[in-house]
Amino acid sequence: MSPQPLAEPLHIYLNDHLTGAFGGAALADRMARTHPDSGRADDLRRLARDIEQDRDDLVRIMNRLGVPVRRYRTWLGLAGERLGRFKPNGTVVRRAPLSDLIELETLRTGVEGKSAVWRALRAIANTDERLDPAELDRLSQRAAEQARTLNGWHQAVSTAVLSPSPGRPGGSAL
Repeated sequence: MSPQPLAEPLHIYLNDHLTGAFGGAALADRMARTHPDSGRADDLRRLARDIEQDRDDLVRIMNRLGVPVRRYRTWLGLAGERLGRFKPNGTVVRRAPLSDLIELETLRTGVEGKSAVWRALRAIANTDERLDPAELDRLSQRAAEQARTLNGWHQAVSTAVLSPSPGRPGGSAL
C-alpha cells in the first residue's frame, strides 16, 4: 500500500498562492506608504487596497473549499517581502530609484500569479459548486486591470530610472 499524501494538490496550490498574496499585499502597502506625495499616490493606495482585498477573497474561497490556511505560510510571505528590502540597489543609506523598478516588477509578477490562480479555479468551477464562476471572472478581470496599470507604470519608471542622465536626482521614479 502506498503512503497517503499529506495534503491534496489543491490545498498545497492555494496555500502557495496565499503565501505570495501576503507578501504581495505587504509590498503594495509599503510602496503606497513610500510614495505618499508622488503623482501616483492615490493609485498606489487603491492598488494596495485591491491587492489586500484579493488576498482576503482568496482566504474566503479557501474556507469555502475546506482548504486549511497554513498560518506559517502567511508569515513566510510577509518575511519574504521584508527580506526583499535588502536587495542590492546601488545605495546603502537611502532608497535608490532602482528600488522602484525592482519592486514594481516584483508586484507585477505577483499579479500575474494571482491571475493564474483565478484562471485555475475557474477551470474547475463548473464541476465544483463551492466555486462561483462569476466571482472568479470578476477577480480575473481585476487582476487584468492591475496588470495593465502596472505595465503602464513600468514603462514610465523604466525610462526614469534607466535612461542615462548625468546628475539625475536620487528621488522616487514612481
